[in-house]
Amino acid sequence: MGVGGTGRAAHTSEPGWRVWLLGARPRTLPAAVVPVLVGTAAAATPTTGHRGFELAVGSVSWGRAALAMVVALALQVGTNYANDLSDGRRGTDDPTKRVGPPRLVGNGLASADAVRWAMVSAFGTAVAAGFTLVLLVGWELVPVGVAAVAAGYLYTGGPRPYGYAGFGEAFVFVFFGVVATVGSTYVQTRAASALSLGASIGVGALATAMLVVNNLRDIPGDTASGKRTLAVRIGDPSTRVLYALLMLVPFVVLPFVAGLSGRPLGSLAFVAILVGTKPLQKVLGGARGRDLIDVLGATGRTQLVYGVLLAVGLFVLEGP
Repeated sequence: MGVGGTGRAAHTSEPGWRVWLLGARPRTLPAAVVPVLVGTAAAATPTTGHRGFELAVGSVSWGRAALAMVVALALQVGTNYANDLSDGRRGTDDPTKRVGPPRLVGNGLASADAVRWAMVSAFGTAVAAGFTLVLLVGWELVPVGVAAVAAGYLYTGGPRPYGYAGFGEAFVFVFFGVVATVGSTYVQTRAASALSLGASIGVGALATAMLVVNNLRDIPGDTASGKRTLAVRIGDPSTRVLYALLMLVPFVVLPFVAGLSGRPLGSLAFVAILVGTKPLQKVLGGARGRDLIDVLGATGRTQLVYGVLLAVGLFVLEGP
């Protein structure tokens, strides 16, 4: 389905799967995958008394890990559809002004009703998987799940969307950093840990960096539409500095996470610097508009490499 360069695309009553994949915003999905991988790895415990190193994958419930992954991905996709729906209805995704990828409602690729059902389906999937975890782990997960769904919808939905007031970055750091990482540990062990909390800082910083660069790209359009994101509030130069700090924080905390936890191979995640250098250079070099679309994808890849290597390293335990 084509998208007009300066106007709305012709609406079709039955959008194809590529349209829904576009609406799910696959570049943002590492923000959901990584905290579950890292939080699950942080829950691994020694299974033998051998000295040296051992791979502790056998101490993890992979069923619970899979359910946590479904919850995280469904929440991310549901939030993306909710954002598409709300921005499209408010007119802040005007295709004549935005420079980012096309949006379902704003570009007329799908009706508001269809996107609403997609949002409900995604959040419903998160609730169903989450309720299964509640039965396996405990009812204390219920308020966390309710808060996550509400925060995902109210980011740009409801009468006073907090994403329009500059609090989107805080939401991402809390829910796709701390809550998702520590929560993935909790569903394994029924306890939080200093390790998962420390690891969540780097995970959350990289997830937040993705939103920051997205909002940096959209400063002109958001300013014109009255959407007061944090990037609009603090301005272009400060937003670039914030992005740089968020990209650096994960590597500053990594020695403490890997070294002080007795899992030194977690330092493998330093390899992600090789992936993160280019997008950082582009942002600090003044990239704007469509050039920042690729930066968003590269930031997501940085988080994915960081998270996968950190998780692999955390699974390798030092024996007694």
